[in-house]
Amino acid sequence: MNYNTWEMLAMLLYLVLVVCIGIYFFVKSKNKSDGEKEYFLGGRSMNGWVAALSAGASDMSAWVLMGLPGSIYLAGIGQVWISVGLLIGTVCAWLFIAPRLRRYSIRANDSITIPQFLTNRFLSKSIALQVISAIVFVVVYCIYSASSIVACGDLFNTVIGVDKSIAMIVATAVIVIYTFLGGFNAVCWTDFFQGLIMLAALMLAPIIAVLMMKTADFTAPAVNLGENYFNVLSSGKLDWKSISSILTGLGWGLGYAGMPHILVRYISIKSEKEMKKSQLIGCIWIAVILTMASIVGIVGRQFLGDSLTENGRQSLVFVHMVRSVFKAAPFVVGILLSAILAASMSTADSQLLASSSAFASDVYKPLIRKNASNKEMMWAGRILVIAIAVIAFFIANSPSCEGIMALVECAWAGFGSAFGPVIILALYWKRFTYQGAVAGIVAGFVADALWYKFLTDTTGLYEIIPGFICGLIAAVIVSLISKAPSKEVCDLFEEAKKPID
Repeated sequence: MNYNTWEMLAMLLYLVLVVCIGIYFFVKSKNKSDGEKEYFLGGRSMNGWVAALSAGASDMSAWVLMGLPGSIYLAGIGQVWISVGLLIGTVCAWLFIAPRLRRYSIRANDSITIPQFLTNRFLSKSIALQVISAIVFVVVYCIYSASSIVACGDLFNTVIGVDKSIAMIVATAVIVIYTFLGGFNAVCWTDFFQGLIMLAALMLAPIIAVLMMKTADFTAPAVNLGENYFNVLSSGKLDWKSISSILTGLGWGLGYAGMPHILVRYISIKSEKEMKKSQLIGCIWIAVILTMASIVGIVGRQFLGDSLTENGRQSLVFVHMVRSVFKAAPFVVGILLSAILAASMSTADSQLLASSSAFASDVYKPLIRKNASNKEMMWAGRILVIAIAVIAFFIANSPSCEGIMALVECAWAGFGSAFGPVIILALYWKRFTYQGAVAGIVAGFVADALWYKFLTDTTGLYEIIPGFICGLIAAVIVSLISKAPSKEVCDLFEEAKKPID
């Protein structure tokens, strides 16, 4: 077999593996009585390792293997601020949001989705918040899932030469199959293995590349670095360009408070003991992943030279590094390049499941079929998985699609602006009201969209920052002018502080 055939074989075996996981959990779930909770939340039975790596893998899409190393390879370490922001955001989310959200969601009528939690937290009978949240979920997740499908298409097209549209169809079909069949358990366990593959690939490639560069056989390529390549200030001085770059990078960290597909991992952890384990593992994993992804960009410029600086090819630095380092073992190359596939799929599957659970639990049952059974709810969710995947495919395959990073930026900001302030206030402010939550979601989402449309290019500032601030201000003001929460709501707030096993 030729070189590309070995790579393709490794990737196909990986795809078969994740489909088998979906089939396994589909068969296993047939004997479960609590179908809705099992399908959408894994029965709240996730252990620390699976929950931590699943949360990390669902967060770190293909941009961590293509977008981040590529931007650092091309422009230098001034691009590292996104990594810093994401690391700070992850640590804060695990320490301050995860444990309290798990406890609160259980106390609040055993909520299994974020919209359900926000409604039950106020002991409200109104479904306005659930419906608004579910609509935002479906819209944003169509965009977010499209980024993962684009990454899969780019990978197969670049590495193996398969037509990009065909590659995206195959990737979409595989993601839908195991998400459709296995639900939350399948998604979490595939994310667990995908997290391990991503970690191994990012650890091995740059380390071995550095060792090869120290050998006598290595011929250093031509490298023409800019004068500010190793400066953390992108312009080399503290001007607005550098300040906006720093603020934008740090602003990415705000998103963690509002990412439904990550927050639901916190809810699914089975005990306080496993939560502590997840906190440690999750923080270490993300720190290593972000650090090594940044190192790939820096080492890649020294190892590969300037060969990828033109025509947007910088995003392929990880691909070329792996192929150069392991050129004698094409099957290993295929396994390591499956890390990109893993990063893409682990994000897409989580997004599909989070949006389908929101639709089934927060729109279908309360508005369409109030007496729907657990089995009917699962099938409603499964049908939406297919629908969103199809829409995401058409977005990804559109000629106007701006690529992986643009799609991720748009979706990440949308969720962070709409739900970030509301989740924080719901967990830590007793005076927070239902009306304030609705206002915060709407104001944050609208402000984010308007800034993205009219001001991002002129200011250079990521839209999540003004969106988050507007959402926070609106939620606080409306809460203060609306009627104070009842004694029952306040008692629930105090009760939710107590540990639950």
